[in-house]
Amino acid sequence: MIRVYNTLTRQKEDFVPVQTPTGEKRPVGMYLCGPTVYKPSHIGHMVGPVIFDCVKRYLTYSGYDVTFVVNITDVDDKLINESNARNMAMADLAAEMTQDYLSNIQALGVTTIDHFPHATEYIPQIIKFVQDLIDKGFAYESDGDVYYDVAQFAGYGKLSHRSVEQMLGEGGSTAERKHSAADFALWKSAKPGEPSWESPWGPGRPGWHIECSVMGSCLLGDTFDIHGGGLDLAFPHHENEIAQSEARSGKPYVKYWMHNGLMQASDEIGKVGGRKTKAADAPEAKEGDIASQEAGKISKSKGSVPFRDMLKTFAGETIRFFLLSTHYRRPIDYSVRRIEEVQTGLEAFYRFFKRFDRVTGTKFYQTEFAKTRDAGEFDPGQSELLQAVAQSRKTFLDAMDDDFNTGAGIAELFDLLKKLNKFIDDQKLETAPTPEAVAQLVQGVKTFRELAGALGLFLEPPKKAGQDDSSEDNSLVDGLMNLIIQIRANARQNKDWATSDLVRDALKELGVKLEDRPDKTTTWEKA
Repeated sequence: MIRVYNTLTRQKEDFVPVQTPTGEKRPVGMYLCGPTVYKPSHIGHMVGPVIFDCVKRYLTYSGYDVTFVVNITDVDDKLINESNARNMAMADLAAEMTQDYLSNIQALGVTTIDHFPHATEYIPQIIKFVQDLIDKGFAYESDGDVYYDVAQFAGYGKLSHRSVEQMLGEGGSTAERKHSAADFALWKSAKPGEPSWESPWGPGRPGWHIECSVMGSCLLGDTFDIHGGGLDLAFPHHENEIAQSEARSGKPYVKYWMHNGLMQASDEIGKVGGRKTKAADAPEAKEGDIASQEAGKISKSKGSVPFRDMLKTFAGETIRFFLLSTHYRRPIDYSVRRIEEVQTGLEAFYRFFKRFDRVTGTKFYQTEFAKTRDAGEFDPGQSELLQAVAQSRKTFLDAMDDDFNTGAGIAELFDLLKKLNKFIDDQKLETAPTPEAVAQLVQGVKTFRELAGALGLFLEPPKKAGQDDSSEDNSLVDGLMNLIIQIRANARQNKDWATSDLVRDALKELGVKLEDRPDKTTTWEKA
């Protein structure tokens, strides 16, 4: 049974979807708050998509039929201000930054999102939603703006566990038009020259909070299973979503609220993540503590650099592995040094994959594996290796069933890697392989690929940092390297040690490392 920590109840709960299964179909609806597309994405924007892509993968692997929605906020004060600063249309800026975001998450292997609704595509539905709230007595119009009347919703504060008095602010420049400082905008009247849409209250645009309520209900229904987002969104954004949605429908809005920890700026100053922004006296970031995490989080306003620049230094899979190495509810301590450590750990996996290819004469990335947990069950028989593999599989699944503990899951992948490498050594599979031992190794790798695949890892050969998708260029490099290795092998066979050493040393200067294997083959990798 999968258990999920629910921010609403502050405890772990059995995962039981809202909709009753029909036949083999077990539907699940999941919504993640996406970006406001006014500036290039930074690494903090990648946390949620990677985590909830992994959640969908694991739920799908566990037999659920998941519809995953990530919204794009393409109308907002920040967008208007930035488009004015750049002297371009708001829609053009939004399109440019949306493409930046989509290309970045694709580089991280985030491929499971079913819908990317844009707020501007739902203006008629937003207007109707707001009018419904007015008709029900939960909202009021004031000088062309429409506000939600917080005092009319008895459940306000139940997600953030605050009282209305604790949530009162000064009300900003609109305080005199509100019933209460806690009331928030559903519709904003347009200023001269701003993008706007006609409405019963005059030309204007939607408030931020109403957009997610409308897009979520339109695509997933009045009540759906999982709503995700960063911990900083619990209040006011998600609190306001609940108030709007439940006041209109009279139904619970979301069953499980999942909030991920925030990306923390390191004390280290490095070119990849941006300038140092964490104050020396900032409190230590703690799981579930929004105040401590907000103090050190990475954001656009704190000098973070575009994520696309980071991909020139680190490969997408390296960053995905880094983000999944911590339990999603914990804050993520970002530093260049930490990602470099992850990169070193990943190399151990990549070396094993090449080793597997040599031993079996097949390809790791072409080895078929089970796509569901039921299909992955196997009988280990009397094989010590396969019994150990089966235990690793159980440990991995137990960790993931316990609130999607990817950190513990990745730790188990490292343990399984050690078991498989030891088996190759003990059985001398590189020099004297037997069909029976190779078959056991293949089964172990099938299980490894099954578990890694549930995390979205090791699904295809890794790309180097800054590498594009040109398979033609990659094939050319592989072909040239194989030719060079063959020339060196011929020189060694003819005892032409000078030529052999020349090839090896020249490649080393170019950053290419050759490794002569016990089975008399030679492999290469970029140092």
